[in-house]
Amino acid sequence: MGSFILITALFLYSYNWISVSVSETQTVEVQLGQEVTLLCPNISKHPTQTDWFRLVNRTEVSCVSAMYKSDGEASFCDGFQNRFEMSSNITTVFLKIKRVDFSDSGLYFCGFYINAHTVISNTVHLNVQDGDFDNEVDFKTEKTPDGITNLMTVVLGGLTVFLTIVIIVLAVEIRKLQTAVNEEPQTERNKSCKWHQTARSDKQAVMIVLCKMNTY
Repeated sequence: MGSFILITALFLYSYNWISVSVSETQTVEVQLGQEVTLLCPNISKHPTQTDWFRLVNRTEVSCVSAMYKSDGEASFCDGFQNRFEMSSNITTVFLKIKRVDFSDSGLYFCGFYINAHTVISNTVHLNVQDGDFDNEVDFKTEKTPDGITNLMTVVLGGLTVFLTIVIIVLAVEIRKLQTAVNEEPQTERNKSCKWHQTARSDKQAVMIVLCKMNTY
């Protein structure tokens, strides 16, 4: 299920079916072992599919969960089944993480399938720290720098370029194979033919091709 959702998202992006609409990133700092709930504004006006994704180390994108309609049942991708809960209402989509671990740190973003486009509306950077914290989770909101805002575009765009190169290489190899197959019968026929020159009147010469005919 997880692989299917992620592959679908990458496929849609490669055909410009994913739109990124992010104006700011919310940074959430939480102590190891605490519980935290990430929020995403519900920008859909009609029932649609909503997805949560996580970006780690600026290169690894993995799906977290998916839900259709605010009252639908959430499905979770591999590795996110136990401590994660997804819920929604008409205004907000929630992702609750229980007993947070260092591996939960990363950039989380939610997407909505609207008008044949998957629109990413919000990003939340979760930072899990170890130390003496107050019991309250620290929420900070900051303007997203260009590097973070365009990070998903760069990662998914790079994948698109890679797939394009693979397709071109395969097309060239197929072309070479077809050319070799078409040239082989002509080469064999030339090997079985003998060229003879016979004299005709008025000192004209005619080249006669005698081809060996094989009977099977």
